[in-house]
Formats: sequence, C-alpha cells, structure tokens
Amino acid sequence: MTFHFPSRREALLGAGALFAWSQMPKLARAEGRDPRMLVIVLRGALDGLGAVAPVGDPDWIGLRGDRALVLDGKIPALPLDAFFALNPAMPNFYRLYKAQQATVVHATATPYRERSHFDGQDVLESGMARPGAVDTGWLNRALVSLASDGRVDPRGSRVLGVGAVTPLVVRGKAPVLSWTPQQLLPASDDTQARLLDLYQHTDPKLAAALQARIRLAALGGTTGMQEPRPEELPQLGIARVRAYFTEAAGAAARFLAKPDGPRVGALGFVGWDTHINEGATAGQLFNLLGALDGALGAIETDMGDAWGETVVAVITEFGRTAHINGTSGTDHGTGTVAFLAGGALRGGRVIADWPGLKQAQLYEERDLKPTTDLRAVLKGLLRDHLRIEERVLASSVFPDSADVAPIAGLVD
Repeated sequence: MTFHFPSRREALLGAGALFAWSQMPKLARAEGRDPRMLVIVLRGALDGLGAVAPVGDPDWIGLRGDRALVLDGKIPALPLDAFFALNPAMPNFYRLYKAQQATVVHATATPYRERSHFDGQDVLESGMARPGAVDTGWLNRALVSLASDGRVDPRGSRVLGVGAVTPLVVRGKAPVLSWTPQQLLPASDDTQARLLDLYQHTDPKLAAALQARIRLAALGGTTGMQEPRPEELPQLGIARVRAYFTEAAGAAARFLAKPDGPRVGALGFVGWDTHINEGATAGQLFNLLGALDGALGAIETDMGDAWGETVVAVITEFGRTAHINGTSGTDHGTGTVAFLAGGALRGGRVIADWPGLKQAQLYEERDLKPTTDLRAVLKGLLRDHLRIEERVLASSVFPDSADVAPIAGLVD
C-alpha cells in the first residue's frame, strides 16, 4: 500500500502547523488595535542555560567549565544585563532586545516535572497540568472563548488544507488553516506517534495504513520517515535547516500580515534534543539557535507594518540538565527559557526569579529549578494582547490554573 504524503498545498507545516482563525477580536478592533500572535514550539527541549547564560552567577563557570558561555570567550556572549547574556548565534533577537522588542523569561517551565518528550509536549500544548487530560489545545480554546463571547466571527474562518500532523496546541473546535514549505524535514518518531494518535481518533483506516507503512519500512532497516538526530544535522546540512525554519516562519508571518488573513498562528521546529555534541558556541545548539534567529528575522520582515502589533512566543516542553553529560551534550531537564519577540512587546528585559546554580539549588540536584510558571507568561499575553478575560483563562484555556496569576506588563 502506498502512503500519500501531503504536497505544498495539501499539508500543514511539516513537524508543526500554521493555525489560524481569520477574524480579529472585536474588542481589539474597537480599541483601534489589530493584534497578531504567533507561537513557535521547539520540540526536543531547549537548553536554557546554553541559550541565555547566567554569567553573573558565581557558580556558572564551575557548573559548565570551559563549555560555559561567557562574555570574554573566543565567541563572546551578547550581554543582556548585568547578570544574563545571550547566545551569540542570535544577533537578530539581540537587536530586537536592544530595541525593546524582545524579552527573555528564564527559569520557566510548565507544571510537568517528568522527562518524557511526548508527555511534556502534551502538557505544553494542551495547557493542562497533566498529560492525556484533553485532546484540544490552549490556543484553540482561547479562540473558541473569543467566539463564544461574540468577539470573533466564525463565518470568516477557512481551511486551506489537512496534512501530516496538527499540533495539539491548535486542535479543537476552531477551524485550522494549514500550509507546508516546499521541502520538509523528515518526520520524527514523535511526529509519527502524533500522526497515529490523531488518525486513530479521526480516521482509523488511515491510521492502520500509516502503521502498516511504518512497520514495513522498519523491516528494511529504516522507517523512511526518521528525523535525523541532532548529531546528524551536519550531514543533513544546517543550511537546509536554516532554510526550512526561515521559509516556515516567513510564510506564517505573511499569512498573519494579510489584511483579511489570520491573526493567531502556531508552528513547530524539531531537532532540539541535544544529548550529544551540543556546543553552545560551535555545535548543534549554536546552529539551531542561529536557525531560530533567522526565523525570527523572517517573521519581522514579512510581517511588515503589522510587526508593531505582533507578539511571537517561543516555547519548549522542558529544559535540559544543568551539567554537561559524558557525550558533550545535555539530557532531559526541567527549567528553561522562553523567548518573546514582537513590536507589541514591552521588551528589553529578562524576567527571572533566579534560583541559583549551587548543587542544592538545582531541581532534584540536576536541573535548573523552575521558578516561573510558563502558563503565567502565556496568560499574560492572551489577556493583555488578545483581550481574553482572566476568568476564562483560568477556567477553560488553562483549566485549574486559578492560582497562576498572569504576568502583567508584557505588552505595551
């Protein structure tokens, strides 16, 4: 049996998706605003310490040794303030930060405290406190709440195509617009699992066909859909990864920038599971952060004038271990960073309740301890940028989060 993979016009965004509802909140329109919000999910877990280093922490050098990102290194880190410095692979983000259009949230995490990618992404995208609780995503439920409150006209929605996998963050009652770049990166085991889960609920026959295809390919020694491991990216070519990130992000921005286009979107980037040869200044992490930085630059460019009313939130399922492992990488951890960018932000700052890096201060004596609930960040953006009511955020968008107050002042 031949399994059909979607074409450019049929599929959604590779390992992620472009999600959209084409009408803006009526309340924002009444205020003379036209807000946009794009969510980028980094699949695989981001090393927050390698992305934004706490160079002012007295235990930083002792923790990472000669692999620590520093201000006076051969490739120096970019100073954000007196305590934190940005990975030098991200000059676009640094420029935005200096222009007060970018913010870093450090030592953050969802409520999830285990280390399974699949479960961690489930919690990240569902907005629930535990995996497997619902089959809808917080971003979709946020837009449904706007529609039920009369702030969105559902007649304006449209579906462009259905493809390989729809991220959980955008699944739900609100319709989905999807698009795929010309060249996809191969699908990962996680993507295959999500495909099977999706189709088992919506199209059992297609799920059976996909499962049979995977099994047959496995007999030949390869799935035919396997995402390269991070240490294999040089063979794949980081240029191809950069091109994919840029094309995907730029396309999302162009959709959101259209006067009659969507106002909310999400996409996913794979490859962040850096167990081997991570390399904060000359390895996989450096290359991936450079690709992400290029994607952010493409979003700013392709949003055009709409950039001034845009917020981009870059999030991941969890962080990585504080110490480097025996293969020059990092393993699954807990606390990490979230990147925020956009012309609508009140940026130029690092938001952190810093937990410290002494062994006793680490979570389970191995991970950066999370001190900021990621839901507080997302609730702050949804409340103040899209004007979703706080009671709705606590009851239906992020259920059982009444004790997690939205962070105020993230946007102008």
